[in-house]
Amino acid sequence: MGWGFVPTLWHGGRLKYALLASVFLIASCGLVYELIAGAMASYLLGDSITRFSTVIGTYLFAMGIGSWLSKHVGGNLVLRFVQIELAVGLFGGVSAAVLFLLFAQAGAPFMAALYGLVLAVGVLVGLEIPLLMRILHEKVRFRELVSEVLTFDYLGALAVSLLFPLVLAPRLGMIRTALLFGLLNALVAAATLWLFRGRPGPWRWAAGQCAAVTVLLLAGLAGAGRLTAYAEAQFYSDDIVYAETTPYQRIVLTRWADDLRLFLNGNLQFSSRDEYRYHEALVHPGLAALPWAKRVLVLGGGDGLAVREILKYPDVASVTLVELDPAMTRLFSRHDWLRGLNGGALTDPRVRVINADAMVWLDQTPELFDFVIADFPDPTSFGIGKLYTTAFYRLLDHHLARTGLLVVQSTSPYAARRSFWCVVNTLAAVGFHTWPYHAYVASFGEWGFILAGHGGFAPAERLPLGLRFLDPQSQRDLFRFPQDMGWMETEVNRLDNQVLVGYHEADWNAVAR
Repeated sequence: MGWGFVPTLWHGGRLKYALLASVFLIASCGLVYELIAGAMASYLLGDSITRFSTVIGTYLFAMGIGSWLSKHVGGNLVLRFVQIELAVGLFGGVSAAVLFLLFAQAGAPFMAALYGLVLAVGVLVGLEIPLLMRILHEKVRFRELVSEVLTFDYLGALAVSLLFPLVLAPRLGMIRTALLFGLLNALVAAATLWLFRGRPGPWRWAAGQCAAVTVLLLAGLAGAGRLTAYAEAQFYSDDIVYAETTPYQRIVLTRWADDLRLFLNGNLQFSSRDEYRYHEALVHPGLAALPWAKRVLVLGGGDGLAVREILKYPDVASVTLVELDPAMTRLFSRHDWLRGLNGGALTDPRVRVINADAMVWLDQTPELFDFVIADFPDPTSFGIGKLYTTAFYRLLDHHLARTGLLVVQSTSPYAARRSFWCVVNTLAAVGFHTWPYHAYVASFGEWGFILAGHGGFAPAERLPLGLRFLDPQSQRDLFRFPQDMGWMETEVNRLDNQVLVGYHEADWNAVAR
């Protein structure tokens, strides 16, 4: 193959290690594009096992196609490798921006673009390693070649798997991360051109391609902030007043006139115009029935709105709020508009804020509580679905006073009827008595809640002063279900099956159709 133009590099072994370093980088880039595609599908379409699994499966299938096609690649292998690197960098680098912009446009072929990009990038990534091994094989023994290439490949995957959730996604966001790693692919291409300079071939043309792709990706990186702002402005109907990507979620606040809305991963969490309906229904039917309650636990609810309602009971001595994302409690503790909405509940001296995974924290604490509120997001993923399982409810039962009550927000009994009753049936399977109820919230429609305990329950005849939605009569009406929301038989949601996640996806997809 004529390697005489770089004899000193080969004799020193530096060329081999430079190319093995390229393996590390391209493995990192390839995994990043896979993670971004899965994360984008989760953020924009809902974090379902089906979507994430099909994205990963499609990507691996495409890599297999690329590996098979690599044997048909001939000619100047170094130039082919450079061109493939540039194509990976271009397609992978712009993938997040393209998907975000398409999703923001109503009627755009988002799903076709998602899987089309996954296929394209996967095929190109599948070509990389086989070509690099063919380039190296004349100067490295096969046994050493395979072990060293695979070692660097796996090390690159490990590095990115740690960096992506801890640094890249929360610090840079999806669009900047994709563009940055696209530039790394372009860097590998440029480095390869430099290492093999002097060999016969259209190197200037290849260098021009490399420069063009690099300039395009740099321009995208420079305008990533404006691009994200534009896409989100198309996605949200109201003005965005705050946006932050954390290691756990994308937080967006919008405002129009007096309506402040919170979105997590694109899903509406509350509207300030009617959130009082949701939070009064969540808190008061259970807590008003426990006039002796002193210690209250809130799981989730980092906005402090449920805590605001709890603090209307002067006999409550302490409220413990366990919220996974510290960005949520920090935001709702410090932002003037949000402090006005929750009445400064998170800085009240009776309130203790703990940022931790609820399941892990419950497993470690010995504390008992008279009233527990489980105000988690809907079970759109296994990560959230575990908080609706028999395992979680048994763990929670160990921290509930024998005469205490637990309340669970449980999605819509109208739009997601099977999901709602699955939560009821799961609580019953653990041994709880259950008292399901529902309330109408304009932003969400008919919404469901479940009271559970081991004793009896009767709606209280007295409620705190100053409520805007509930009174004793309307409270009793919440426990009546019409036929189209009535009980139905379901499987029990266990940690090893998480049927609720599938129920929830199917129920809401049916509504969307």
